[in-house]
Amino acid sequence: MCPMATQHSRSAARMMMAPAVVLLLGWMLIPLTMTLYFSFKKYLPLRGGDLGWVGFDNYVRFVSSSAFWPSVQTTLVIVLGVLVITVALGVLLAILLDQPMWGQGIVRILVIAPFFVMPTVSALVWKNMFMDPVNGLFAHLWKFFGAQPIEWLSDASLFSIVLIVSWQWLPFATLILLTAIQSLDSEQLEAAEMDGAPPLARFGFIILPHLSRAITIVILIQTIFLLAIFAEIFVTTQGSFGTRTLTYLIFQRVLESQNVGLGSAGGVYAIILANIVAVFLMRIVGKNLDA
Repeated sequence: MCPMATQHSRSAARMMMAPAVVLLLGWMLIPLTMTLYFSFKKYLPLRGGDLGWVGFDNYVRFVSSSAFWPSVQTTLVIVLGVLVITVALGVLLAILLDQPMWGQGIVRILVIAPFFVMPTVSALVWKNMFMDPVNGLFAHLWKFFGAQPIEWLSDASLFSIVLIVSWQWLPFATLILLTAIQSLDSEQLEAAEMDGAPPLARFGFIILPHLSRAITIVILIQTIFLLAIFAEIFVTTQGSFGTRTLTYLIFQRVLESQNVGLGSAGGVYAIILANIVAVFLMRIVGKNLDA
């Protein structure tokens, strides 16, 4: 092919991509710029509006709040708990769903279905149908065995949030891991079985290494969304009983306190936290993405 024609083709491709790139940059940079702008101002919409520049006062007030570090800790605990549950159960479910069984297609649909339920709806279902201390299914199960029902959302609030969010994200992990396990060469497993390798050895030395890249993708994608968890907490505990995450703390500062500047400073801290977690994860598991 003529080098001139190739250069023209590349230039045309860049020109066609330019509008999408500009739109994407605007979509990301405009909200970020506005957040940074308001984080340096004292802006109270219902109490005087724009009261001028305050420098780093919003940042100091937000990080010195007694609720800041507990909210960061709660956020990281929820993220870690959900990742452990979804990855562990996702691997087991992927292996199970890969086995030939009657009604395999229906079972796969039922396993993946919770991922398409809105977070608000799933939180309401768990709150009223499962965790209600009087009429919930767990309460009836506890009474059946002669035990005292648990006040899940007050006595085990953090675990309840982790359980609800894990139920939502387990189908996503299962789907990604199932797709990965289906690409595994069955001849390797057959050869290992013929050589007398037990099931645990086949899982540890063949299946699990093959799933390492898929597990990495699941961890990275889920972490991005789990750092912004909000709806489940708002519907169930409203940030009480030690379930207030950084996202919910920002919500309280902006809407309940009507302090946009303070909430914007919290948003900047949330961005910093997300980047720290992303760098940490890329150093730990990102090497699995290298081809």
